[in-house]
Order: sequence, then structure tokens, then C-alpha cells
Amino acid sequence: MAAKSLKLCRVLSCIFPLSRFSISRSSYILQIRSYADVPQPSSVDPSPAKINGRNDGNAGRTSVSSSLNEVELAKFSAIAETWWDSEGPFKPLHALNPTRLSFIRSTLCRHFRKDPYCARPFEGLKIVDVGCGGGILSEPLARMGASVTGIDAVDKNIKIAQLHAELDPMTSSIEYCCTTAEKLVEEQKKFDAVISLEVIEHVADPAEFCKSLAALTVPDGATVISTVNRSMRSYAASIIAAEYLLHWVPKGTHQWSSFLTPEELVLILERASISVQEIAGFVYNPLTGKWAVSDDVSVNFIAYGSKNSQ
Repeated sequence: MAAKSLKLCRVLSCIFPLSRFSISRSSYILQIRSYADVPQPSSVDPSPAKINGRNDGNAGRTSVSSSLNEVELAKFSAIAETWWDSEGPFKPLHALNPTRLSFIRSTLCRHFRKDPYCARPFEGLKIVDVGCGGGILSEPLARMGASVTGIDAVDKNIKIAQLHAELDPMTSSIEYCCTTAEKLVEEQKKFDAVISLEVIEHVADPAEFCKSLAALTVPDGATVISTVNRSMRSYAASIIAAEYLLHWVPKGTHQWSSFLTPEELVLILERASISVQEIAGFVYNPLTGKWAVSDDVSVNFIAYGSKNSQ
């Protein structure tokens, strides 16, 4: 048994190396650098971000727009009830969320000149969580003082998010809505910051999706997107290991061909009037079970950009 565990650790170490690697710079990328985590005060709930916030089933579907992928919506609708089960299909996100929140906290505080060490640094900011799923990113954002709107194309996700948010007075003010980014654009909604984590790899048209995110962002506002790189290591880590060996997520969760490279995402955002300021990677330590921010973007990465002034 011990030998088997040792062998598994060696396999994981090959897929999720502990060391950090620099990547080649692209002419599109303004900055990729090692990232120092910002400590979170104890009042911030380290509950998870979300994985595939765009799900759907047979209930509550909004008007379909060009970026929605019906197959992906149906796929994740089947596990919609498990959003807040830390040992369920979204378990990896429960582990990853504090690290992503640390990146978001630091970049948005720098962007809006807020104090990253205060308990509610996002006070006064309007933030939309696009593809919010069950609200596992929206809630900590609200606890950090933001006025949060969470949207998702799946009615079941929104209902779960609303029920959970009502359990805490600090999150009960979140405005959840079963809709799409495109629909909010039609309604001429604007936000100081637009965040969409682990969603773009599940939409039908990433370029159109990013145009919608840009349209929702006020001039000089901030946009944050996280996703999975299209690399051989991401195939090994996100599909072979996570889906088939470790069973972290259901089989078929990811389609490798739908992943975007950092260079592709930066170019798409630039064409949508979002100037990328920083990209960081997330690396997993199989010995501790913890995630950390890194300059290794070969598997998971996150991008922060600024909406160009009009």
C-alpha cells in the first residue's frame, strides 16, 4: 500500500511539479511575473470559486445567445446541486478558491487603489460574477464589501446560490439573476469589475463572450478571467489525472481542444478593448494538497486587464 502511494505521488509530481517555471514572453503579453500572495483577513470566507458556472438542464433557461454552449450547459446541470459540497464534484475549486481570491484581491486593490489588508477592500465597487454557479465566488466578494451581481444561464444554479446566500446577512444582498452576459449588455448594465472564472473554456464563442465581458466593464474598469492552458501538461493534469486517475471532477468535464493559450486569450481580450496587465499561473502541490500563485502558466492561469478608455 505504501509503495502504491509513493508511486502515485511520483506520478503527481511529474504532472504537478513543485518548481516554478518562467514562460516565453509574447508581444501581446504586457506582464507575466511571479506573484506574491496577499494575506486574507480571517473575516474573509475562503470558500471556493467556481468551475463551470455555465450549466443548464431542463429548467429556467434564458434566451440563447451566441456564446452559450448547450452541451456544456446540460453537462453541468446534472451536478448543480453539489455546488456547496466540499467533497463533491467541485472539490478542486474549494481548494483552489483562496488562491484565486488572493490574486483578485491584490489586482483589484491595486487597480482601484484600495487597501488590500483591510477587511472590506471592495467597499463601493460594483462587481459582476459571470457564470457564478452556486455563488461560491460571489459570496467572498460580497464579504469583502463589493456590491455583487451573480449571473448564470442555469436556473437551478441561481436558486441554490440564492438559498445559500440567505444564510448569512453579509451575503444576502447579492443580486442573483438567471441570465447571460449578452443579455446584460442589451440591458446596458455596467460594472467596475467583471470576473469570470473557469467559464470561457465552456462557451461556444470565446471571442464573442469576451466582447460581452468588455461591454459590461466601465472604461478604466477591471476584467479578470481564469481558464486552462491548451498544453500537453494541461491535458495530463486536467483530463488524464483530474478526470480519470484521481476522479477529482466527472469524466468529460473538459475538452482539451476548447482550452485557450495565454497568448490567444490576451489577443482576444485586446481585440475586445481589454488591455491585459498581468497573467499568473496556479500550481498544485500534491504533497500538501495546496495551490499557489506562480509564473508557471502551463496548466491553470488567470488574467487581469483594464478596459480601455473610450
